[in-house]
Amino acid sequence: MDYNKVLSDKVKSIKPSGIRKFFDIASEMDNVISLGVGEPDFKTPYSIRQEAIETLSKGRTKYSANAGLLELREEIARFLDRKYNIKYDAKKGILVTVGGSEAIDLAIRALVNIGDEVLIPEPSFVCYTPMVELAHGVPVPIRTKEENHFRLTKQELLESITDKTKAIILPYPNNPTGGIMKKEHLEEIAEVLREKDIIVISDEIYSELTYGQKHVSIASIDGMWERTIVINGFSKAYSMTGWRLGFCAGPIELISQMTKIHQFAIMCAPTTSQYAAVEALRNCDESINAMVAEYDVRRRLVVDSFNKLGLHCFEPEGAFYVFPSIKSTGMTSEEFCEKLLYSQRVAVVPGNAFGDSGEGFIRVSYSYSVKHLLEALRRIEIFIKENEK
Repeated sequence: MDYNKVLSDKVKSIKPSGIRKFFDIASEMDNVISLGVGEPDFKTPYSIRQEAIETLSKGRTKYSANAGLLELREEIARFLDRKYNIKYDAKKGILVTVGGSEAIDLAIRALVNIGDEVLIPEPSFVCYTPMVELAHGVPVPIRTKEENHFRLTKQELLESITDKTKAIILPYPNNPTGGIMKKEHLEEIAEVLREKDIIVISDEIYSELTYGQKHVSIASIDGMWERTIVINGFSKAYSMTGWRLGFCAGPIELISQMTKIHQFAIMCAPTTSQYAAVEALRNCDESINAMVAEYDVRRRLVVDSFNKLGLHCFEPEGAFYVFPSIKSTGMTSEEFCEKLLYSQRVAVVPGNAFGDSGEGFIRVSYSYSVKHLLEALRRIEIFIKENEK
């Protein structure tokens, strides 16, 4: 059979993730230290794991409602209110999903018609562009700048809007740069979005992982609640990546259509994970604070180390990534990563995997122990000195 004839042309046209290339190579090599995966090295807090065990022992393993356990949706509503001052109807304005990625996909599919343009500030997470393309929309990258710490500016937004613009994905705190949008920055772009009546898909999965600045949701800015879908989840803040649980919140008119897609495609998120998430929201703020404090130590270590090596690195204020410039080496992002991997057995991600504006940078995750980071940084220093000769 000629599978090329039966496969979707749209799916065939989508490029694989630029992140995977280097980890496929690294997986076949010995003594590799990875700084590439965006996954907390902490165990899921004990009380969350214990709640899941208790739930299983009681046989609470049936389907939940399509939108998720009402008990969990009520806790999510309380969380969003107390943390970010945004209020939602727990019954109709919140949907529990299989990770934040499903929520992003649902939002795009619920909004985008053929030919609709979706603005995507870059560098940013690798899934946004292919998801827009799969919905037969047109992804429109907005190149953000290092001198602005990769935040989206009002002028950059204005220059990207056309009469076909339907929505914008707002990816802050940002993966891969660690950049954030402060309230004054959000107010500047909100002025444009309100006037143009553009829907915002606000990916806030790293909202709890900020340093010295409290996260502000664009949904809390005047006039933005009614045109914003907030995406969040449990993977990053609660170190629950494998539990596959996220959520979205927004106007009932939008969430109801997203729920319809979820209903037919997924049915419901994993029930055991949902019960565990109730415990996370009720009793695990201190666990998050402890993890953030440790990330902060690692963040300062990694930023200082790269700057001492001559690879300029601005100080990120969110997530657990740094985005140092490697332009001074004269290498492209992919060339730098490939040579580093083969010569020193250190895996990092080329910046251009996150969009063309990431060329000249690399993404380094500090979601690893200090011991792990120190050894990787030692090897990177050797690599830099060897390539100075």
